[in-house]
Amino acid sequence: MQGSIAFGRRSTADDVLAGLDLTGRTILVTGCSSGIGFETFRALAGRGAYVIGLARSREAARFACERVGGTSTPVACDLANLDSVNAACAAVVKFGRSLDAIVASAGLMGSTRLDVREGVELQFLVNHVGHFALINGLLNSVPDQTGRVVIVSSSASIQQAPKPGILFDNLDGHRFYKPFSFYGQSKLACALFAKELSRRLAPRGIAVNSLHPGAVGGTRLNRNLGFPYSAVLRIARYFMKTVPQGAATQTLLAASPLVEGISGEYWVDCQIAEGSRFLEDRAMAERLWSTSERIVASHAARRTYANAQVPIRNTSAVNPVGVGAVRKPNGFARRGV
Repeated sequence: MQGSIAFGRRSTADDVLAGLDLTGRTILVTGCSSGIGFETFRALAGRGAYVIGLARSREAARFACERVGGTSTPVACDLANLDSVNAACAAVVKFGRSLDAIVASAGLMGSTRLDVREGVELQFLVNHVGHFALINGLLNSVPDQTGRVVIVSSSASIQQAPKPGILFDNLDGHRFYKPFSFYGQSKLACALFAKELSRRLAPRGIAVNSLHPGAVGGTRLNRNLGFPYSAVLRIARYFMKTVPQGAATQTLLAASPLVEGISGEYWVDCQIAEGSRFLEDRAMAERLWSTSERIVASHAARRTYANAQVPIRNTSAVNPVGVGAVRKPNGFARRGV
């Protein structure tokens, strides 16, 4: 099947969807307000897909929907805030639509100052844990046999991640913190999550893949980088992919019939590629899964305790997405289920 894929490094999101009619499909895209997330959103909606666009604020998501046109719905989802993630899951489930694909495109890179939330460093929380909670919360809405989950990783998962892999004893950076190493660790977590999720969803026939979009200029991913990295990137961007080229691989995986039935792979330039050696480490993938579950469960327990201690005086408060009542996600994919 892969041998018939004629797309490559210079292909764009529009190229991989050429000739396709996506009318009737519903696809969810995180990070829809900028960069390759917005371009993926635009290309899918342009081919007739109904796109649910998630961004850090509802205003940003709504603005993206207005720019794209077509049929789309904005939802707030701040991946650094698990309450916001839970609210986004509840809102999407309430729409009552089957999700033909979930594209986890949002990300954070190069946070030079150590920021710890939920007991882990911020890049790990945003890039991996937030998406872990979101995707698991929406799996009941993904159809068997035809559903797809696409998770954006990075070559940093190979080149910049810590040599031992995931540093489970230093997820909060208390022993040391190196921004790019921790970014690589978060993107290794994304790829490992995709690999493990593909195994767990195999009985349902749902395809799960991860990818490196390439070095892409013109995105806001590097907005937290300080000098001298920001200066270097201003020069390097002239040798990078364009945003439409950077969005091609994830768009291909989300909607193209050329990749139907392919799961558990790591992709680069619209082709299956060799990822980190840790992608074959089942023990590390399972430990990452259980660790991520504990982080999400710990947050839920704290929230439940806090709600029990503080009387709710105003039951009409608007939730972060402004749609319906907040309810708990649908639970996590279990091994062999």
